[in-house]
Amino acid sequence: MSLGDARFFTRQGPFALNHLAQVAGACLDRRGLAHDRPLTGVAALQTAGSEEVAVLHNPRYAAAAETTQAGAVICAAKFAARVAPDSAVLVAADPHLAWARIATLFYPQPPAAAGIHPTAVIHSMACVDPTAEVGPHAVIGARCEIGARCRIGPSATIGDGVILGADCRVGTHASISHAIVGARVYVYPGARVGQEGFGFAITGQGMVTVPQLGRVILEDDVEIGANACVDRGASHDTVIGAGTRIDNLIQIAHNVRLGRACVMAAQAGIAGSTTIGDFVQIGGQAALAGHINVGANVRIGAQAGVMSDVPAGSDVIGSPALPVREFFRNVAVLRQLARRRPSGRE
Repeated sequence: MSLGDARFFTRQGPFALNHLAQVAGACLDRRGLAHDRPLTGVAALQTAGSEEVAVLHNPRYAAAAETTQAGAVICAAKFAARVAPDSAVLVAADPHLAWARIATLFYPQPPAAAGIHPTAVIHSMACVDPTAEVGPHAVIGARCEIGARCRIGPSATIGDGVILGADCRVGTHASISHAIVGARVYVYPGARVGQEGFGFAITGQGMVTVPQLGRVILEDDVEIGANACVDRGASHDTVIGAGTRIDNLIQIAHNVRLGRACVMAAQAGIAGSTTIGDFVQIGGQAALAGHINVGANVRIGAQAGVMSDVPAGSDVIGSPALPVREFFRNVAVLRQLARRRPSGRE
């Protein structure tokens, strides 16, 4: 069964096998099979037919590759011999990346349908590129700049002064304010970018809100997941570095600086004024305290509680977060203590 239900996805193709190899950066490993044979789509190893491409990127599914009916299988060189004899083999250094490239070829993002829906509300001082798509009931404020081929979803709100670079997508009911957004940024449905940060002074009579006078800077190729929140800065800008991926249901507080190509999994949160280096990975439900520095290439485990600086290249887990080896040594000691019989009378 092919992936990509035609009710929801538009498929391109067919594409010749040798063209797919070129797109994927892969090498064809089977002689005697026609390299110009057409393939029509992608599917799982277990369900793929003779005109479809499948991928083996997890050793757990190597057995399925031996009996697959797929026309071609993407895999690492060490698994090439295990692929069924009637399937072409696309050997790739990174099979997952090759799969992404081929799947995108068959199922590219739909282009913007240029035009503004009659129910959209566009301020007279906004500048919307004529190639952009603005959906029903969307609102675009004064002095906004909407770049070429942007897609603004139904009921999305773009606040006064916001700039969107080319090829951005803003999902249904998302809102963006106080933000400068680069090219190819995707703000998923329901996300909130640029709202006030959580800043106030505590007095004997109650709270006094501190004005949040910064912005949000989303650099090129950033993705902000569904129902995620990115607060604008208070005294500095909140910055999300190029290529960073923010999962659904994430909180990023004011003045946070996330580096390039970081990844945050669902329900994680970063408190205010914390700085994160490039290529940092943050697991689901992890929490980072404010005013700390996390170096480049750090990996933070799920549900970790990070309360102090983390050196570059570290792997940490637990709450409070500790280096992985230290954390598991502590766990082992606790287990040993728990197994000891108590001395004296019980």
